[in-house]
Amino acid sequence: MNSFWNTLSKPFFVLAPMADVTDPAYRRLIAETHPADVMWTEFVSADGLYHTREKKGMKDDENPLMRDLLYTEGERPLVAQLFSSNPENMAYAAKLCAELGFDGIDINMGCPDKSIEKQGCGSAMIKTPEVAVAIIAAARTSGLPVSVKTRIGYNKEEIDTWIPVLLKQNLPALTVHMRTRKEMSKVPAHWDLMPRIVALRNELSPDTLIIGNGDVIDLSDARAKIEESGCDGAMLGRAIFGNPWVFAGRTHAELSKEERLKALDTLARYFEEIQPHKSFHLLKKHVKAFVQGFDGAAELRGAIMNTGSVQEMRTVLQSA
Repeated sequence: MNSFWNTLSKPFFVLAPMADVTDPAYRRLIAETHPADVMWTEFVSADGLYHTREKKGMKDDENPLMRDLLYTEGERPLVAQLFSSNPENMAYAAKLCAELGFDGIDINMGCPDKSIEKQGCGSAMIKTPEVAVAIIAAARTSGLPVSVKTRIGYNKEEIDTWIPVLLKQNLPALTVHMRTRKEMSKVPAHWDLMPRIVALRNELSPDTLIIGNGDVIDLSDARAKIEESGCDGAMLGRAIFGNPWVFAGRTHAELSKEERLKALDTLARYFEEIQPHKSFHLLKKHVKAFVQGFDGAAELRGAIMNTGSVQEMRTVLQSA
């Protein structure tokens, strides 16, 4: 299937889907600063989309799940990440994303959150490969290219058994977080295992792009990890905190106080546009990452954290 995945130059660098971080506001800021080669939404419940829209009849402009799927044209190519263990609900949500104009669907098979796993989703799918295959097939009824993000195993490394299940689905792209579910993020990512995944790809699905994820510090580090491991691209997650310029190759050390504060103020303005869907405390999660590296940063952080609204925050930022 021809898609945007076939047009990417290697190596390429993509934005990680991060709950309550890569929301429409922060993605918009990154896209306007320097977009990733591919952008991901936060993960969205396919079950939730079906039940709120079809069962409850909730209006889309009042539906928080639909607001998670807001985007701007500058974010393209943009992938909607979904999760579900119900094929019918996945098919419904994937078709909805196609109607909304997304460029692709990504299925979350790596989230370690217990509430997600109780639904048979996220990392729990590593234990139910037959369900994983059915979910991929359901998402494909949308007509969009379907990729997957997962981990190297559940309680232990399972590259030789789990990864082939996914590669045999001839995915256009497979993102692998180089830790097990049990390891969470408590140990260094096992990038030394990536060559085994690449070898499996070469054998089972040569056209599948392999994206590595885990402990990527910046663009320079991403390039080094790709070159050393043989994968095609890298996904940046925590590296984006406080640095919407990360895909331009800039590091935190290169950012001035003025740039940091202006970017945070812009983020606050975009965030205000998606309220009340998002709680103000989620915006505050970005403050420590942006307000650092200059004289008086600690005092300014304290003042910002004491604000009670987006407008109060912006007033403090603009007078700093």
